Amino acid sequence: MEKKILLAIDDSRNSRQAVSYAGELAASLKNISYTLFHIQPAISQFLTDEAKSSFKAQTALLKMKKKNADASLTMLEKCKEMMCEKGMDEKCIELKTVARKIGLAKDIIDYAQEKRFDAVLAGSRGLTRMQEIFMGSVTKKLVEHSRVIPLWIVDGNVVSSEKILVAVDGSESALRAVDHLSFIIGENPDIRITLFHVVPMFRQYCPIDFDESDDDMQYIISQGDKKCIEKFFVHAFKRFSDAGISREHIRIKEEKRQNIGRAIVEEARKEGYGTVVIGRRGQDSAFFMGSVSAYVIDKISDCAVWLVP
Repeated sequence: MEKKILLAIDDSRNSRQAVSYAGELAASLKNISYTLFHIQPAISQFLTDEAKSSFKAQTALLKMKKKNADASLTMLEKCKEMMCEKGMDEKCIELKTVARKIGLAKDIIDYAQEKRFDAVLAGSRGLTRMQEIFMGSVTKKLVEHSRVIPLWIVDGNVVSSEKILVAVDGSESALRAVDHLSFIIGENPDIRITLFHVVPMFRQYCPIDFDESDDDMQYIISQGDKKCIEKFFVHAFKRFSDAGISREHIRIKEEKRQNIGRAIVEEARKEGYGTVVIGRRGQDSAFFMGSVSAYVIDKISDCAVWLVP
């Protein structure tokens, strides 16, 4: 089955890094296609209004629209060349440029959902620093509003896209992350996967210092987590097996840490993972996976984060 990825493009270094990641990843995956998508700059509402009653303004408006469309297409062609240089078949790359409608993030999400893409890929900061101050980061808005389609966020130069770290906690969100990963990389003999589980600590559930009960409560939490994650691994391995991913390509690593997000970021950095896959929400409100995923996206560097709803 074909995997359709919408690659949001702009004229930034971060966007080019996302293009580079996409090309590297595509070289080792089967049946994957990309649509390079650019939203043209907004045109002055004053000019649009004037064009309704002024022929001169109408001419200027048409000229501006053509200029924006031509510049957008030229940029997308350059990105396509970058991907082809990494070995991707140009037949698997589509170019799409559209006029801005509502807002950059909203337009990207709406188009992705309308055309039923399997994921949206974007650089970590698609706007210049000055634009971020006044408008907010496009990527931040994508993270906030993308509740249906997985979001792939690339930060920096990704060293390796074949080593994948999957943060798991036994939740349905984590299992959906496994499903998404299995679908994308199915039957790939080169991918290496680590299921990384951070055992929750008692203080993550209750910040009050109950000296006498801490050890007892930690034992109860650990035992409950152990039963949950063991069942989760059974289902996860079944998903991978159904997708043609060999058990020998998957390993399990567990740690006990206070800060789950920091543990994930440090593990990715230390072991040189190119991609981190994480669910948007965790086992329950006590697990804080929502804040964990936000921490990972904010702190990680030279890596891609796949955020799965």
